[in-house]
Amino acid sequence: MFYNLLVMIRFLIFSLGILTNHVLSKTDPNDASALNVMFTSLNSPSKLSGWKASGGDPCGQSWKGITCSGSSVTEIKLSGLGLSGQMGYQLSNLKSVTTLDMSSNNLKDSIPYQLPPSLKRLDLSKNDFSGSLPYSISQLSELKYLNLGHNQLNGQVTDMFQKLNKLESMDLSMNKLTGDLPHSFSSLSSLKKLFLQNNQLTGSINVLVRLPLEELNVQNNKFTGWVPDALKDIAKTGGNSWSSGPAPPPPPGAKPVAKKRPADSSSDSSSLSSTERGIVIGAAVLGGLAIVAVLVALVTRKKSSPSSHFLDEERASQRRAFTPLASQELSHDLRSDSSDYKADFSEKKIFNPPPPPIDILNPFERTKSVGHKDPLADFIPQKDPLTARAKSLHDNEFANRLKAKRSTSARATVYSLSDLQTATANFANGRLLGEGTIGRVYRAKYPDGKVLAVKKIDSSLFQGDNTENFSELVANIARIRHTNIAELVGHCSEQGHNILIYEYYRNGSLHEFLHMSDDFSKPLTWNTRIRIALGTARAVEYLHEACSPSFLHKNIKSSNILLDLELNPHLSDNGLANFHERTSQNLGAGYNAPECTRPSAYTLKSDVYSFGVVMLELLTGRKPYDSKKPKSEQSLVRWAAPQLHESDALARMVDPALRGLYPPKSLSRFADVIALCVQSEPEFRPPMSEVVEALVRLVQRSSMNMKDDLAASRRTEDSDY
Repeated sequence: MFYNLLVMIRFLIFSLGILTNHVLSKTDPNDASALNVMFTSLNSPSKLSGWKASGGDPCGQSWKGITCSGSSVTEIKLSGLGLSGQMGYQLSNLKSVTTLDMSSNNLKDSIPYQLPPSLKRLDLSKNDFSGSLPYSISQLSELKYLNLGHNQLNGQVTDMFQKLNKLESMDLSMNKLTGDLPHSFSSLSSLKKLFLQNNQLTGSINVLVRLPLEELNVQNNKFTGWVPDALKDIAKTGGNSWSSGPAPPPPPGAKPVAKKRPADSSSDSSSLSSTERGIVIGAAVLGGLAIVAVLVALVTRKKSSPSSHFLDEERASQRRAFTPLASQELSHDLRSDSSDYKADFSEKKIFNPPPPPIDILNPFERTKSVGHKDPLADFIPQKDPLTARAKSLHDNEFANRLKAKRSTSARATVYSLSDLQTATANFANGRLLGEGTIGRVYRAKYPDGKVLAVKKIDSSLFQGDNTENFSELVANIARIRHTNIAELVGHCSEQGHNILIYEYYRNGSLHEFLHMSDDFSKPLTWNTRIRIALGTARAVEYLHEACSPSFLHKNIKSSNILLDLELNPHLSDNGLANFHERTSQNLGAGYNAPECTRPSAYTLKSDVYSFGVVMLELLTGRKPYDSKKPKSEQSLVRWAAPQLHESDALARMVDPALRGLYPPKSLSRFADVIALCVQSEPEFRPPMSEVVEALVRLVQRSSMNMKDDLAASRRTEDSDY
């Protein structure tokens, strides 16, 4: 009996222990890890009692400033502790944090681009943060209080407030912010308090008229125009450049201030002045015409012609979101039909049905089913042809531009040497755009504003074994026509000079964007990088599988991918493979496939490898070979390839310039494509058509909005080029 009682007591103690451990469970590992990183980034201050650089239990051990609910961290309040350093790069892992207060410290550098996604209160005021407002603020749809005042923030306030309709108080004062107030301020439908004083903001404040503001301070900026009547009673406006004289009518949509007529005034129309009567009569006439127009529209709508339907749809499309890469170009152009190119290498005129969807786990696994679904079917609204046509002309403007050009002529214009010498200032060093293994490229500028890129081929390359006739070379290159390929527009062969003339792309090369960007260049966003990869893949696919015979490129690298004003990629150096004796010994830049120990070993799959290296550049922001890195990291492929399938390692590899702004799943799928392209055995690398399919599938799953992305990535245009 005593033994049974002892067993029962032990069982109760054991059960109680389990229950206690369950109730007092340790902090969520993701939360603990994020706080570990924060502690290290803050230089491990002793003031944060209980905090650790690794491990620990923030909730169970009562770390200073940390509040929890169950196993989740919900509040971080570390105001006025004299903290220095940064806040770490794992803040987005704090999924349950609703309050983050790091005000009145000595924090520097940029505000982290990864912030807790469920924040309701964010206070980073009275620090020394610099840089621009992080875009991740635009995703904090639950945010009610935002205070970034008293820092060193600079740059324009971008259009990033569309989702912040719960924000009640915002303080951006005492910074160095510039530019006009963004239109998305009008979306702040709950905003009661706004503090913008002591910045360098410009333009008008009309965008604030319809907000439910109770307090507004815009003092000491560079605002112009007039203070709207609706804001005069609540706004502090001193220290600006307001216009004098009578104000213009209120902006459209603003509620006019009602004015009472004097009590002894008659409402009879006879008491109106002639001007007032004219206004009333004019308004009545306009109203009558509007009613007639509506009636006519209703009658004709039922039997509208195709043209009227098109116009209506075009107007409607202006209110729809931009839908890039979701048009006929993607749905019909996933694969190349080489038979349509054999005549003149022009783009195919008949589209084949798209291939079956690509398996998620293996993007290059082909489905054998016949009744497959268009992989982009969900992207394309199922409407009548006229509607689809109107949409493609407006919403899918970018996708239409991506359609390859159908060449009507394979000829290139003949330029005289004297004209080229004049346009390039006699091939002056100041006009030099770049120098490669086969010659130099110069910028040619003409009086009418036209600018071209002039490539002078080293004359020694036309001697000895490389005796290919220059005119034949020009004819072959001129027939290569694709929207993602730099187009040959002319040539010159005089006095021993052999010159090729191309379109000039003002945004330079991908290499410059990734590795030589300056303070005035915004980093390429993730969506733009995907778009550049897809466009370049299409160009290589065209050379490999659309042209007959196939073209080897032999020089695929980021410096040969040129970007136009809209950051569309254009592959250059096409048709010059015979001049590129590419081997692993003479390249030394990290692009060459391992099998290329001799020039004759170079195949189409070697181009695929080089393209995979370019994708790695887009992913990591690193050069293919960098002698300044530690020895184990100098070769980009050797360093990155083993880590492409490890999610944690992959996140650490991403280009820091992205500031964490990328979809993790999209990143993982992009890495999967890279891993296949840079395999050491060429037979295991996919053909370029399958690479294109995988990237198209990635775009389809990402639902990317290229138009917004373009605005975020575009460089400032320099008119003096």
